[in-house]
Amino acid sequence: MSTEVTVATDLFALDQQDRAVVFYTARRHRGEPAPASLLDTLRRLRADGWRLSVDAMFTDSDEASCYDAGFAHDVDIVGVLEAPGLEAAYAGIEQLERAGWARMFRTSWQVGKREFAPVPSTAGRNPDSPWAFFALWQWNDAWQRATPAERLEYDAECDVAFSSDVNSGISIAGRHRLDVSSRWHHLGIWEVPDLALLDHAMATHERVADFKFTTSLHYIGRRRPMADVLGASL
Repeated sequence: MSTEVTVATDLFALDQQDRAVVFYTARRHRGEPAPASLLDTLRRLRADGWRLSVDAMFTDSDEASCYDAGFAHDVDIVGVLEAPGLEAAYAGIEQLERAGWARMFRTSWQVGKREFAPVPSTAGRNPDSPWAFFALWQWNDAWQRATPAERLEYDAECDVAFSSDVNSGISIAGRHRLDVSSRWHHLGIWEVPDLALLDHAMATHERVADFKFTTSLHYIGRRRPMADVLGASL
């Protein structure tokens, strides 16, 4: 199945770095605080250039955060880390699991390279946005059958919807490619100041037929400091 679609659009610019996303969904095993070894590992990864939050993808901040998702999904938390590269991403997951993450959470990890650079909202990025929207998708059979011209037309239509998103107050943390190790081809991450904006955005994407060429899985989560989840400060 062809998935070669990493081309710039009017809205999205190709990212020239080799950074890699680590997207995770997790269920808690127990409520005890994180062991010191796990906290030390997270601090060391951050010192080695890892980003520990969506916010850090825009600002390179030291923030470490994730998102409560149990109110809407069969997992407790969702979140992303971003490593300096693919090799570092896989090594970092192993280090986290051994340091105590696996004792606290049952986790699904998905890794992929960054494709597109972040796009802050043109209305002004809100660094305190309380919500995030995570979209996993794969190109479907209709996309495989589409001609190059039809795909370009589709990209242009989707850009209309994405431009509407960023004009409304939503910031998009670029796009990552997951098919190196996942059945999902891509991951998109949005910072969302207000859920009403997300409802409006979904209606706009449906209007331009964004979903005609994809099968997707979406997560919505409320932002929470990692320190609250781990029971100790980072």
